[in-house]
Amino acid sequence: MLDTLDAAAVRRWCAGGLTALRRHQGEIDDLNVYPVPDGDTGTNMVLTLTSAQQALAMDLGTLPGDGPTAHGHALRLMARGALLGARGNSGVILSQILRGLADALAAVPAVGGRELATALRAAATAAYAAVARPVEGTVLTVVAAAATAAEQADSDDLRTVARAAAGEAVRALARTPEQLPELARAGVVDAGGRGLCLLLDALVEVITGESPPRPAPVTRTVRPPLTTVREAGSAEYAYEVQFLLDADHEAVARMRAELATLGDSLVVVGDGAAPASSTTWNVHVHVNDVGAAIEAGVVAGRPYRISVTRFADQTAPAPRPGPSVDGRAAVVVAAGAGIAELFAGEGATVVPGNPSTGELLDAIRATDAARVVVLPNDPNTQAVASAAAKEAHRLGIKVSVVPTRSPVQALAALAVRDPRRRFEDDVIAMAEAAGACRYAEVCHASREALTVAGPCRPGDVLALVEGEVHLIGADLVDTCAAVVDRMLGGGGELVTLLTGVDAPDGLAEAVRAHVGRRWPFVEVQAYPGGQPHYPLLVGVE
Repeated sequence: MLDTLDAAAVRRWCAGGLTALRRHQGEIDDLNVYPVPDGDTGTNMVLTLTSAQQALAMDLGTLPGDGPTAHGHALRLMARGALLGARGNSGVILSQILRGLADALAAVPAVGGRELATALRAAATAAYAAVARPVEGTVLTVVAAAATAAEQADSDDLRTVARAAAGEAVRALARTPEQLPELARAGVVDAGGRGLCLLLDALVEVITGESPPRPAPVTRTVRPPLTTVREAGSAEYAYEVQFLLDADHEAVARMRAELATLGDSLVVVGDGAAPASSTTWNVHVHVNDVGAAIEAGVVAGRPYRISVTRFADQTAPAPRPGPSVDGRAAVVVAAGAGIAELFAGEGATVVPGNPSTGELLDAIRATDAARVVVLPNDPNTQAVASAAAKEAHRLGIKVSVVPTRSPVQALAALAVRDPRRRFEDDVIAMAEAAGACRYAEVCHASREALTVAGPCRPGDVLALVEGEVHLIGADLVDTCAAVVDRMLGGGGELVTLLTGVDAPDGLAEAVRAHVGRRWPFVEVQAYPGGQPHYPLLVGVE
């Protein structure tokens, strides 16, 4: 049992909450009828908290000297990760609940009962402030009830306050059908509120070491016809638009007013930066004019990760058709327009570089295939791909990750795909082809460093083979030619060259000519890759 909430407890809470949400993901999806019955609240909350956990996992554990406390730092990491990975209305509101907790507890030396009560009230305030037109009978009501119960407990004991908040949240959830006719007609409680109750129960378990016995809310196994069309709250709007936005507070205030005239279910939330500075915002709205909504974001600042969902394309949660039994697909991560075009030409679904787990999972689901192979093409993306594969497995999609570390390895893997083989055998063949393709990257040094090939200075040309510096040169063309020679010295019949966005004109032709003179029996294929940072990527098979 804990007397105070420390950083380790925050991390256990995030992990335990995510486990609980995953366990009940399908149940929460089936509760989802308000504001639209799109059956994705459970999925969105899982993806949002997955992003929060990833933010915690990527932290190196270092704190600035004048920064927040250790537990405050962990909570801020959670909130920031949740904001950037938030999906849908429920995910955005969850990110603001976490932000309210983080803001209230960041500088508190020790988190006892009264501090937790204050933080829950801040979380409820942040959640209500995030929604343009708050509706009672939703997760907002549940978090407010939890905060009130925590305050009324009037105790310094952390366990007493946590139990009071979680218990009242469950009771508030049971009352949500009395507040929203849509829930009463469908015979369900609020989906987002159910997810929040699971998170509060996970917090109680971390603090007390005991899991509160909670019966699952009763849900209909067969929905009435009413719930197969969109419910009150967005009946007149056809699209959901969501994006991240870098902008200052004043510009966002103008955008918020503009979006309010275009649609409903408007949620605009930021990461808590000072009002005088530019910050990151998550924008969510239901509209008919998609272009006008995105244009409002462009006027305000820099929108990115833009997603648009047409509600007519959404299916009711029950029954939800699964992917095609025989369908196969490949999802490939590509940093560069030319590389993306190459992969698309091979029939793969392309995801931009450095994706989140949610973005990869969305791409996997969008293929409508029962068996999907994922090619991450970057060591840093492999863990994200593995996490997305696990999430997809819970949805009934079989996903195999081929651990490609470079786009040239992915090209080799895609070249041997054969739908006539068993999926497992095809994955093995692709992995073998990728493993047989040695890869190199050529770039310019940005700072002084001591490498295995010797010291380098800013501006030097570095040639990395399999991720390790092998050559340091002064001339780009000469270094590119030298690294190809070194790789072909170990054998090879095919060289693939991908030129980067900053590659000088004629680089690929110069390397091709060099190979023709030095290695006349080797085939060379060259493509404009458009990748950043690396003027040349090399593959040798």
